[in-house]
Amino acid sequence: MTTTVFVLNGPNLNLLGTREPEIYGTTTLADIADMAGQAAAGLGLSVDFRQSNREGELVDWIHEAAAAGAPVILNAGAYTHTSVALLDAIKSVKVPVIEVHLSNPHTREAFRHKSYVGMAAKGTIAGFGAHSYVLALHAVAGLGGGLLAGK
Repeated sequence: MTTTVFVLNGPNLNLLGTREPEIYGTTTLADIADMAGQAAAGLGLSVDFRQSNREGELVDWIHEAAAAGAPVILNAGAYTHTSVALLDAIKSVKVPVIEVHLSNPHTREAFRHKSYVGMAAKGTIAGFGAHSYVLALHAVAGLGGGLLAGK
C-alpha cells in the first residue's frame, strides 16, 4: 500500500515563477508538483498536492490528512510567521508535519525569523529552492515507520 503525503502550500505560492524570482526562482508551483510527484513515486509514496490562499482551508487540510493518517509537508508561506491557528492544528494531530521553505527565512527580514509552524513541526527544511520539497519527501521515506507513526 502506497503512503500518501499531503503537500500543502499557503498564500501567494500560486504565483511562483513570476513572484520575486530573485528570491523564489522561476520554477512554478505546477513544476514543483510535478517534481514532488516524480520524487514521491521513486520513494514508493504518492502526493496529494494542494495550494490555498486561505488559512482556514489549510487548517481543514491538516485535519483531513490526520484523519487519513497521512504525513504532511507544509509550506505555509507568510502564515508561517503569523498563524497560531496553524500551530494549534499541527499540535492537535498525530501525523508528522514537515515545514518547508524555498528560501531560508533566517537570512531574510527579521519578522520572518519566527515560525509558528516550526514550533510544532517534526522538522524544517529551508533554503534549497524547489528541492526543499524533494528533501522533505526523502525525510518522510527515510524515517519510515517512525515518522509515519507520529511526531
